[in-house]
Amino acid sequence: MKDQQTTNTTIMRIEHVAIWTRDLEGMRNFYSHYFDAASGSCYYNHSKEFRSYFLSFGGDCRLELMEMPTVNGTKNDYRKHYTGMAHFAIKVGSRERVDQLTSQLAEDGFEVISQGRMTGDGYYESAVYDPEKNRIEIVA
Repeated sequence: MKDQQTTNTTIMRIEHVAIWTRDLEGMRNFYSHYFDAASGSCYYNHSKEFRSYFLSFGGDCRLELMEMPTVNGTKNDYRKHYTGMAHFAIKVGSRERVDQLTSQLAEDGFEVISQGRMTGDGYYESAVYDPEKNRIEIVA
């Protein structure tokens, strides 16, 4: 029985994470420019007026950006924690790249939550907000 369970086991992984946005093209440009995301073509569902892009960062997990006029904006204060997605992390390779990218984002007017630092769980990371106040950790 144990051999059969091993044979039927699939490796599970996160395929993608999705974010509703009010500025689909602006958000796609942000992630493409600062995080080298490769964008797929725009999917459009005419009946729902739904548009989305899948962005790839060189690994298996993708980011889906979605826009639809009937989706309400959040009433949560983006500076407070709430139930739901807290943040996502993008690995950029080195501490120097974390610091350089964080500085570039700050120079370009994006809000930096925290500068590069070692965390208790072993990451060197900074944290920033994207244009719609989603929290991103930049890690090495």
